Amino acid sequence: MEFNDIVLTCSDCGAEFVFTAGEQLFFHDKQFKNEPRHCKQCKAKRVRGGSRARPETRTNCSQCGEETTVPFKPTQGRPVLCRSCFKQQTAQPGAIPVPQPRPEPALQQPRPEGD
Repeated sequence: MEFNDIVLTCSDCGAEFVFTAGEQLFFHDKQFKNEPRHCKQCKAKRVRGGSRARPETRTNCSQCGEETTVPFKPTQGRPVLCRSCFKQQTAQPGAIPVPQPRPEPALQQPRPEGD
């Protein structure tokens, strides 16, 4: 089977890139069914994790009332703290409850026959 260079368009940035005959042969040997969708730069960004943006949500701190942004979507009934209140709370000794180990149940001693 003969392969020729093909010009493709990156689905992330829209730039054109060349899908070379050698790359096509590699895809054919590995039995890949789809052509690449991303240029080398966008593929490198994905590997580094550059395209994963955290969702920033604006909210008010439950402790001081100051407006803040948090990297998650707050749920009802749970307090949301700004950075300074969070640091104050974690700096206090005993502020973060540490789970205590549960005592093991006592083993029952076998009763002697005749009781």
